[in-house]
Amino acid sequence: MENLEEKGLIIYNAIFQGEKNVEIDEIEYPIKKFSSGIKYVDFFGYRFIEQNRNKKSEWGKKAREGHKIMWIIKERRYISQILDGNYNELKK
Repeated sequence: MENLEEKGLIIYNAIFQGEKNVEIDEIEYPIKKFSSGIKYVDFFGYRFIEQNRNKKSEWGKKAREGHKIMWIIKERRYISQILDGNYNELKK
C-alpha cells in the first residue's frame, strides 16, 4: 500500500484519541472493537489493531505501563508497529 506509514499514523491517532471513525482520503472508516474492547480498523486488506494490555507479553506490559502501541497486519503477518507515535517497519 502507498503511504502505509502515513495512513497508519492517521489511524493510530484516531484510535488513541478515542474517535469513533477515522477519515482517510475523504472516506470515513469505523473504528471497531472486539468483545475484549481492543480497537481496530480494517482498511484495504490491512488490519490496524491496538495492543491488548491484558496480554502477558512484553508488548502487553508496555501497554499497561502507558505506551501507545498499534500493529499493522496483513494476511496474519505483522507488517509494522507504531509505538508512541513512531512507525517501525518489521523485518521481513
